[in-house]
Amino acid sequence: MPELPEVETTLRGLAPHLSGQRIAQVIVRNPQLRWPVPEQLPAILRGQTILALRRRAKYLLLACDSGTLILHLGMSGSLRVLPENTPPEKHDHFDLVFSNGTLMRLRDPRRFGAVLWHTGDIALHPLLTRLGPEPLNDEFDSGHLYHATRRRSAPIKLVIMDSHVVVGVGNIYANEALFRAGIRPQLAAGKLSLARSGKLVQSIRETLTESIALGGSTLRDFVHSDGKPGYFQQHYWVYGRTGEPCRQCGNTIKQIKQGQRSSFYCPSCQK
Repeated sequence: MPELPEVETTLRGLAPHLSGQRIAQVIVRNPQLRWPVPEQLPAILRGQTILALRRRAKYLLLACDSGTLILHLGMSGSLRVLPENTPPEKHDHFDLVFSNGTLMRLRDPRRFGAVLWHTGDIALHPLLTRLGPEPLNDEFDSGHLYHATRRRSAPIKLVIMDSHVVVGVGNIYANEALFRAGIRPQLAAGKLSLARSGKLVQSIRETLTESIALGGSTLRDFVHSDGKPGYFQQHYWVYGRTGEPCRQCGNTIKQIKQGQRSSFYCPSCQK
């Protein structure tokens, strides 16, 4: 599933091609995604200009003349920039065709992605209004995480994956950040000290920043807007390395289940 680094990488790949482009046509081949594509969207978007692109959590936001197009990659989606005459394939459900002869195409085999439209303040959209801070922004700091974990008995890994606490820390990056911080995933969140909260915040930032620089992780069929894979999976410390030696101490990496997800950790390096 594309996580924050993959979405951020997609955004950075799309922005030079989409910013300032006029939408000449909208093609909806299958409107039945996670939520139905608005029926009037082709008529609404035709002739509008993309003014800016940004990301909020795992949502891509394309600001247009009269509103914002909201895109989500779901479990298996990808966005590609292609020549206008590129034939669609089976899972190509949505195209934005631009007046310069290019298009942006959504491919989504599982159809858990989203294409939605919002007018007015995008921060007030129901999908965005209750989200926590961005992990790379200053508002996500040791004080915020420490306060959010007080009196919580849930494992710290599940808490940092809660989008009300902080957005965009998916399973891969939660495992990797906890290893870097030296914190076991099963530690009760309420037992996290202020000092360890600060260390975990820094580890989350470092993990996500490194992954973005490496183009994210390639899982299943995720690719960038240019069709290239990500390479962060070649730098995993613990994720998916059950039974292998820890790259830091040589002890064996363990695996447990938490919230229906696999967690990986080193029993020596993480306490």
